[in-house]
Amino acid sequence: MHGWDDARWTLTRVAEVIERRFGVSYTLRGVSYLLHRIGYSHQVPTRRAIERDPEAIAGWHRGRWPSVRG
Repeated sequence: MHGWDDARWTLTRVAEVIERRFGVSYTLRGVSYLLHRIGYSHQVPTRRAIERDPEAIAGWHRGRWPSVRG
């Protein structure tokens, strides 16, 4: 998905895709205004998944996260 392994769309990522696709650069604030103007809003899940496994998450943080983070 546009070069990222996760589905998280941050303002930085949106700005990067806009610049790659259209050749126009925006500040993060400008991207925020643009998204708001076309009807997008900041969304956060209202609850956590029932299937959430805290032990698996902790293991991922210990093992995989250091290599992802760089």
